[in-house]
Amino acid sequence: MALLRSILFNVMAFVLTLIMGVGAFPIRWFAKRLALPYAKLWSRLVLMLFRDICGVEVRITGLENLAVAGGGAMLIAPQHQSAFDTLIWMLLVPYPSYVMKGELRRIPLLGPMLILAGMMPIERAAGAKAMRALLSETEKAVAAGKQIIIFPEGTRTAPGEHVALKPGIAAMAAHAKLPVVPVATNSGLFWGRNAFLKRSGVLHVAIGAPLAPMNRKLLLGEIEKSWRGLEQDFAVQDRIVDGKVV
Repeated sequence: MALLRSILFNVMAFVLTLIMGVGAFPIRWFAKRLALPYAKLWSRLVLMLFRDICGVEVRITGLENLAVAGGGAMLIAPQHQSAFDTLIWMLLVPYPSYVMKGELRRIPLLGPMLILAGMMPIERAAGAKAMRALLSETEKAVAAGKQIIIFPEGTRTAPGEHVALKPGIAAMAAHAKLPVVPVATNSGLFWGRNAFLKRSGVLHVAIGAPLAPMNRKLLLGEIEKSWRGLEQDFAVQDRIVDGKVV
């Protein structure tokens, strides 16, 4: 059953993306202001397919922490296990701006729309120049009241895998004096990295309390600490059915 569901999802998601990619040309030419709403619609439809075809229940907790962080410009620091993580924030915040690899802008159909939708492409191989570009883009995003999503791990990881966090988020927080909202997930269990097979179950997105800007070592440590605490809550939530522990 999982194989059949995965085949159907992958085919339908590909066809949807192709159709909407071609359909984006009028927006790119004549209505650039609609790029972000169009990207949000695409994300919503792909995640609907994921939910309905693959049998995934998405459980989001801690949304109140986004309001505590101010509801305007902020830094969001999710774990990165799946393509799901690059879609869900299109629906959870009003003005998302993902920090993304610079090469993504060169993808046919998709790349130009990412730029128009306000994403932040960074050429990571550029070293110090990349950091300057990141801070410059951060300033622009903050001025526009955007919610900046950056994956501190720098790449997709397997559930339970721990890697050293990249320092970019600490530099951004210090430069813009923004709170950092840590987010844990188990999305990789259901939509793994480069995995054709999708699995059903309860997918968690747990949004933690905002962290104040602090020095790099402390901030990265606090993000990790928050992630571990949020992960422990997943098992507890999965054991609660209709308000009862089972």
